[in-house]
Amino acid sequence: MNFDLSGDQQAIQRLCRDFAREVVAPQAETLDREAAFPYEIVTQMAELGLFGLPFPEEYGGAGADTVSYALAVMELARIDASVAITLAAHVSLGASPFYLFGSEAQKQQFLVPLAQGRQLWGFGLTEPGAGSDAGACQTRADLRDGSWVINGTKAFITNSGTDITGGTTITAVTGSEPGGRNEITNIIVPQATPGFSRSKKYNKMGWRASDTRELSFVDAIVPEENQLGVRGRGLKQFLEVLDGGRISVAALSVGLAWGAYDEALKYAQARVQFGRPISKFQAIAFKLADMLMEIEHARVMVLKAAWEKDEGRDFSLTASLAKLYSGEVSRRVVNEAVQIHGGYGFMDEYPVSRMYRDQKINEIGEGTNEVQRLVIARLMGL
Repeated sequence: MNFDLSGDQQAIQRLCRDFAREVVAPQAETLDREAAFPYEIVTQMAELGLFGLPFPEEYGGAGADTVSYALAVMELARIDASVAITLAAHVSLGASPFYLFGSEAQKQQFLVPLAQGRQLWGFGLTEPGAGSDAGACQTRADLRDGSWVINGTKAFITNSGTDITGGTTITAVTGSEPGGRNEITNIIVPQATPGFSRSKKYNKMGWRASDTRELSFVDAIVPEENQLGVRGRGLKQFLEVLDGGRISVAALSVGLAWGAYDEALKYAQARVQFGRPISKFQAIAFKLADMLMEIEHARVMVLKAAWEKDEGRDFSLTASLAKLYSGEVSRRVVNEAVQIHGGYGFMDEYPVSRMYRDQKINEIGEGTNEVQRLVIARLMGL
């Protein structure tokens, strides 16, 4: 086994680490406090080619591998999870469905501007009554005279309402299968579609600088050719997309935990009590040691899942394991980071306060911890 990163992977990691520290870090507190979408940062990320990292150059991408993409998400999340999820949701959920299931014409029309970072795109799976039970989709799309007529609501959709959002790909019920089950198909809905509207941004606990909204469709009409992939395979296609998305959320969890560890270590070495830095006390030193141990374990799990994906192997189990474990690691590490800061950790002037709020969604989005355990059990044959 070789755990060394390649030269290209190390270069991407350094690029993203420097960008996060020099460009993102000075703005992170303000963006969080004002719940302001980071348009300037997104523009710079696009110029660096980050939005197209894992896509081929022929579609406007950088031609990098999944490991490089996971490293990029980690480094951004190490400083600001809102910026990291903007990238992760766009690449794994917004753009990937076009690459995986789109026709050549759809790739040229939609994927190219997304890989170049000229547009963002949403992934509309979740509904008010269909979260973990994604198959309970109620949004309908009826084919009439060569057009899909869409009615329904989607909830918690990231990157769906920014000034540079191009649209959202949704799951919709398009008929019935033998046995009475819903036939679910993916439909591409551009932002300017009449009858398609976005709510105001949610007022969230964390990821406050990212864009998350509810979407409504009232007789929204798109051409029949806006069907993405095979009719009736929509849920299966989106579940495949979620496998890859779990790698990016797992990478985000590792990066967030890593950032909290950085802050805790720095604070513990500077904070003096009883005549010496608190890092010299065994109670604090052991906390830091345990934090580093868990982060390293989670990091290896994430990179293994990314490597398996790059090798064309079945990575579903590894991705679920990595997503579940790294989410729980981020909770434990960020909690300990706040504890090490003491009262100052409760103050928003310190990054660990923001990280504490940002962390919780890592155990909910892309499949809750409970659902991940269910997925893992099924993949084990139980």
